[in-house]
Amino acid sequence: MAAGTFNDHTPTSTSSGTSTPPAALSASWHVPLPSTVSHAVTGLLRRFSTEPPTSNSSIHSPAYPNTKSSSGTMDGVYTPPYRTASPFQPPPLYPVSLKGYDPNTEPLLSRALAEEIRLLVPPRLQLCDEWNKVYSLEEDGVSLGTLYKKCDVLRGLRNGFVLVVKDGDGGVGIFLPSLNKLLTGCQLFGAYLTEAPHPSPHYFGTGECFLWRAHILSPANFAHLPPPPPADTTNPTRSTTIAAPRPTTPSLFSPTNNIHASTNSLAPPAPSKSLASGASTPERLRFKAFPYSGVNDYMMLCEAGFLSVGGGDGHYGLWLDDSLEKGVSSHCLTFGNEPLSDEGEKFEILGVEIWSIGNS
Repeated sequence: MAAGTFNDHTPTSTSSGTSTPPAALSASWHVPLPSTVSHAVTGLLRRFSTEPPTSNSSIHSPAYPNTKSSSGTMDGVYTPPYRTASPFQPPPLYPVSLKGYDPNTEPLLSRALAEEIRLLVPPRLQLCDEWNKVYSLEEDGVSLGTLYKKCDVLRGLRNGFVLVVKDGDGGVGIFLPSLNKLLTGCQLFGAYLTEAPHPSPHYFGTGECFLWRAHILSPANFAHLPPPPPADTTNPTRSTTIAAPRPTTPSLFSPTNNIHASTNSLAPPAPSKSLASGASTPERLRFKAFPYSGVNDYMMLCEAGFLSVGGGDGHYGLWLDDSLEKGVSSHCLTFGNEPLSDEGEKFEILGVEIWSIGNS
């Protein structure tokens, strides 16, 4: 058959390497097309009329398997290729360094407690190894107005703030069923805040806020505890507990609460050894956090007469009066927390501190 006739329904190639269209398509053409246009048209026809190549073809990689069904529709499910975790691990964080407090006084916030809180703050602030004291009841006086004034210079910065409260209960007990012993220590509680506390007519703050409570054992109790863990602390067991939001939660230090109150962290202090975060924490404490539940947006509400964190149905997660003498802590919908103080929903305040994480 001559190269210039188009009686066949399949494309043919000329001696020059160009393809000619089928006869049905060329019947409507009155002038011959240039070879470049003819080559493009026949290439499209060939692509649409032929079956897709098999999965072994070099065109299709294993990441994009052939998902065309027998009916011609694309109804398959894409399965991503298997990937392995990167062998490179981020370097350990530098230990937290507490700055700005009077060296003649002992701050409420210890390095051990700061390391526990650090694990739950936003990652960008976990890199900050210097925490600066903004306000201390013992050093700056008993006044909520002074607290607001100290924090006002940090407004507008992308800092985080840690509120630490010590109630009037002094020492509380923690019962270990496995040892049948009641151990004594001190209790602290508070909140992580995404903005500096300041008087405002409406709620503010983001879902990165959370409430927390901690119980620190007295060193005298270490003699009653099991032997220390091995010296190898490559993968240490921490005592951090993230409480799931719930209407009611058993007491953290109740003898029947064996779910949230782990005793792994109550072993006597081992020789000073940097943990995964880079901090040496010889103190033994129980730490429990109450993250944002998503039920409402009542994060922080501060007025001249009080400071509060969390709310809903007339209850505050943590509330302090203007004289920093009385406080309230109840179950609130914002964080689904239990009362933070062992004194009950109402407690007396012995100490308050505000610490800033970020630029000073």
